Amino acid sequence: MAVPVIELSDVSRRYDGGPPALDGVSLTVHAGESVAVLGPSGSGKSTLLNLVAGLDRPSSGTVTVDSTRVDQLGEAGAARYRRARIGMVFQFFNLLDDLTVADNVMVPAQVAGMGRAAAARRAAELLGALGVARHADAYPGRLSGGERQRVAVARALMNRPPLLLADEPTGALDTGSGEEVRKLLNDLHADGQTIVLVTHDLVLAQTCATRTIQLVDGKIASDTGAAQ
Repeated sequence: MAVPVIELSDVSRRYDGGPPALDGVSLTVHAGESVAVLGPSGSGKSTLLNLVAGLDRPSSGTVTVDSTRVDQLGEAGAARYRRARIGMVFQFFNLLDDLTVADNVMVPAQVAGMGRAAAARRAAELLGALGVARHADAYPGRLSGGERQRVAVARALMNRPPLLLADEPTGALDTGSGEEVRKLLNDLHADGQTIVLVTHDLVLAQTCATRTIQLVDGKIASDTGAAQ
């Protein structure tokens, strides 16, 4: 059996006394899985991702990622955890427009204390592997949407995280760029990267995920392809 990367046990999250955004969710994701989380707006998808990323805390239950009890971390501990164990890719890229592509990719490593020379080598390696090395000295605004998302993925992988989280990674892209990102995620998974992606893109889920989880009203309605 593969090693668990994510373990959620009876996790619920309520906001301001309203109905639960997540309601008693238990979930295990093993190393090497590519998991797509689907569901309508308000189903709890983003809440699930935020809890795994340490950006939010459960109202009850436990969240363990890569042997770390994320629900017990303070703000500083959560920031260190994200730097070391989580790569995050967002719908709108979240690149810094006043930094070059290479400098954007190097940000996580420099925050983590890596020297600039080592960070530059790692950034060049990633940009080459992801097919955007020619843009290293360009600024993000000069790139296409698909290229910017490739840069965002390079940044997310900078510190070699065991887990990559992707929040609607094709949501802001045209058809061609979306296909580029789907192929990229497939290639990363084939290389052994553990991925959890939240998406409304059924094609992305069907082509990139080995497992599909459907959330409805904060509960897991179906879990297809889970490791037994």
